[in-house]
Amino acid sequence: MSHSHSHSHGHDEVGHVVSEKTFAKILVALLVLTVITVAAAQVDLGKWNIVGALVIASVKATLVILVFMHGMYENKILWVYILIPFILLAIMIGGIFTDDPFRDRPLPFGAEQAKVAAPQAAKSAHH
Repeated sequence: MSHSHSHSHGHDEVGHVVSEKTFAKILVALLVLTVITVAAAQVDLGKWNIVGALVIASVKATLVILVFMHGMYENKILWVYILIPFILLAIMIGGIFTDDPFRDRPLPFGAEQAKVAAPQAAKSAHH
């Protein structure tokens, strides 16, 4: 039994065509941002290193979504579904940045035992 479908489902229409010039510009931008990422990793900015790396990575991801994934041509409702994971990620990262300064720093492995053993060793040395 063979079923033939004579009606069209829109498979003949071409999607959004992005010019090669645009792809070349995005390629150059991504390469420049990669060089900036490597250069920024060589500079010690303390806790701001991670912020800089995340900003650069976010710009690169935005370029990829907009051009290579044709995000700039999509309708508004799809953008809600694209933005929700980014909003959740921003909330999680923001939670880490607000929690980290108030967190007690644990002692390195074995340091707690050494801290407890030191007074006992001092007592036995005096006797």
